[in-house]
Amino acid sequence: MTQLIWPDLPYAAWKDTYETLHMWTQIVGKIRLAQMPWLNHTWQVTLYPTATGLTTGRMPYGGEAFEIDFDFVVHELNIRTSRGDRGAIQLVPMAVAQFYASLTNALTSLRMPVSIYRKPCEVESPLLFDEDDVHRSYDAEFATRCWRILCSSAEVLGRFRSRYYGKTSPVHFFWGSFDLAVTRFSGRIAPPHPGGVPNLPDRVTRDAYSHEVSSAGFWPGGAIAPYPLFYSYAYPEPKGFAAAKVQPESARYDPTLHEFILPYDEMRRRDDPGQALLSFLQSTYVAAADLGGWDRRSLEVPGDAGRG
Repeated sequence: MTQLIWPDLPYAAWKDTYETLHMWTQIVGKIRLAQMPWLNHTWQVTLYPTATGLTTGRMPYGGEAFEIDFDFVVHELNIRTSRGDRGAIQLVPMAVAQFYASLTNALTSLRMPVSIYRKPCEVESPLLFDEDDVHRSYDAEFATRCWRILCSSAEVLGRFRSRYYGKTSPVHFFWGSFDLAVTRFSGRIAPPHPGGVPNLPDRVTRDAYSHEVSSAGFWPGGAIAPYPLFYSYAYPEPKGFAAAKVQPESARYDPTLHEFILPYDEMRRRDDPGQALLSFLQSTYVAAADLGGWDRRSLEVPGDAGRG
């Protein structure tokens, strides 16, 4: 059962598929960005795990609406409209430019064309979506595995989220950075964020970190950390945070990422992986909240303190 809920996801084995899928999710996410009204911390742009993949949820289109869903079980991208029209694109190996053209044409044929900014964000790639013939891999098995990890992670993150009375984000998928996240807020204003995220306006980053946060989630990895991991960080990072004692024992502070990390492979090998993840989320939050002087008594659901 653990292999099904928390499957193996070796970074090197699926790196090419990961990079292609990252660009596909950015295209779909930018359609959501173009259609949704602004919400604080740009929460209006995120995607959400479903029983079969990832969804934009309902997006307005004039007096109508539509949604776009990645299905990683039958490997299709599905478009549904409030008029009852449907479109589908098979998820197979194809260049990002072909995916972009197929989705653009599908929306046009459904009488819901959407124009997006064609440059990727939060990555160094200079390739516009409609010019990207480099990223073209799609291994269905690894796409399914990644989706299953997102679903399993979302369940645990949701349980952790429920323990808080203060402002908390949804459990949502950020396509810019390709990570699943949940964020708790202290309620206090934070110092301006320095920005500097590749291909992301500093005003967006500063809005995201306008208030003090403790944020955690799952990331499949990247060049700076070529393995899947769970992370937890605080902004602003309080003094002594990096030296805090957290659980489980395999968790550690990464000075390059400026985050606590729990390598996914170490977590999934535990007798109770979900409990190990909960202990990581709780202990790193407690470190951020205690060292940051948060009013935990008013923010937490009674009985939450000390839970692992």
